[in-house]
Amino acid sequence: MKNKPPQENIDIYVWEGKSDIFDRIARCLVSADVDVIRADGMEPLPEQVAQSTAIAIISVTVIDSSGFDAQDWQRTHGMPVIWVAEAPRAYDSRVYPPEYSHILMLDFTCAELRRQVFALAGELHLHGKSAQEHDPLIAESDVMKALLKEAETFADCDSNVLISGETGVGKERIARLLHDQHSHYGKGPFVAVNCGAIPDGLFESHFFGHAKGAFTGAMLAHKGYFEQADGGTLFLDEIGDLPLYQQVKLLRVLEQSKVTRLGSATEISVDFRLVAATNRNLRELVRQEMFRSDLYYRMAVIELRVPSLQERGETDKIAIFSHIVQRMLSHQPDNDKNGEASPITIPDWLIRMVANTRFVGNVRELRNIAERITIIHRQFGDWDRDAIDRVFVALREFRDELQEIENDGTRRKWDMADRQRIIEALDAHNWRRQDTANHLKMSRKVLWEKMRKFQIIDGETAAKGDIDP
Repeated sequence: MKNKPPQENIDIYVWEGKSDIFDRIARCLVSADVDVIRADGMEPLPEQVAQSTAIAIISVTVIDSSGFDAQDWQRTHGMPVIWVAEAPRAYDSRVYPPEYSHILMLDFTCAELRRQVFALAGELHLHGKSAQEHDPLIAESDVMKALLKEAETFADCDSNVLISGETGVGKERIARLLHDQHSHYGKGPFVAVNCGAIPDGLFESHFFGHAKGAFTGAMLAHKGYFEQADGGTLFLDEIGDLPLYQQVKLLRVLEQSKVTRLGSATEISVDFRLVAATNRNLRELVRQEMFRSDLYYRMAVIELRVPSLQERGETDKIAIFSHIVQRMLSHQPDNDKNGEASPITIPDWLIRMVANTRFVGNVRELRNIAERITIIHRQFGDWDRDAIDRVFVALREFRDELQEIENDGTRRKWDMADRQRIIEALDAHNWRRQDTANHLKMSRKVLWEKMRKFQIIDGETAAKGDIDP
């Protein structure tokens, strides 16, 4: 499917009223990782709403028939709403909450429904704040302390910042630190956008916004990310995934500080600080002409590199792991202990296992492991070593599989390069094998074996460029 949901556990709660839309919605989303739940009369909503990406699809007939108070309902559940209406109607803030003004016509197509659902789910995923985002930024190692000192040095300047580092190292945490410590932009919003999660064809609508009536279903004007970040920080994660034609448009906004919504001719001034992040080598992408050099230099006025967890060393691994376990397993404070939580003693053998493990996914992977281990502790009531050992064994097996895939990809690249080199030499010598072998400084037998390995039989076969995996 072209439009895929940005994350798992998307729950769609449908209030269909008199519109008979539940079955249509379920059919449209049957191939996606989405649970469609009939919610007419469901009160209160189930507890799992708080643990999933939840979206409501509500027919306006619910309001017409039962006096449904949308403002009060939204305050209670905090869930974005897609309204289904038979025809456009006058906007009334007492009925349609302005924060969630997404409208679908009653004759919606599956493509229109999926586009709105997955776009909303993506926004929830990007802007949602989980408990882990409020954890302190732990830095016991010298290399991490040096990074934080450098970040604090540049936090209050207005220049754009480029943050690099492996996946899962905490680049967004550094971006938030830069935002929070800025005297001016820190008072404004922090808008986080994953450039790799923008649906095809929706870049302009997401970033520039749209005017009322700009396209079918645009019942209200909508602010894009540039406007949403006005007065604050725009954090563009995975900036290396932004296609070239979108890079041009981003560069223009950075140079002019103006945007024009889709369907409008009015320019709107914007003022934000750009903080971008990537796990790719942007300089190499510039060299390969896959990333614009002018945009790179515009973004990378200040460059910060977040070290991997392996570079941070055992001290930070243990500190992060211990903090997560303490937070998740500590008892609720009681009055006799003056609000202090009961400390949790982590066995030395577990601390050693954490210290000696290389976490390819960095802090994100360590956090997942810590959470799994705390669940085991809750289930068994103690530190069940056999069960915990299995967690680390599974981690090592997964890491080995990733390494094998990476090695296989590298080997295949080498094979393709070697194959191309041989074909070019054969072409240059009119496919005379002895002359080609002499040119390549190998025996005729070795050349023949390579030709057989790479399925190079004659010029026609070679031109196909195919190698069986």
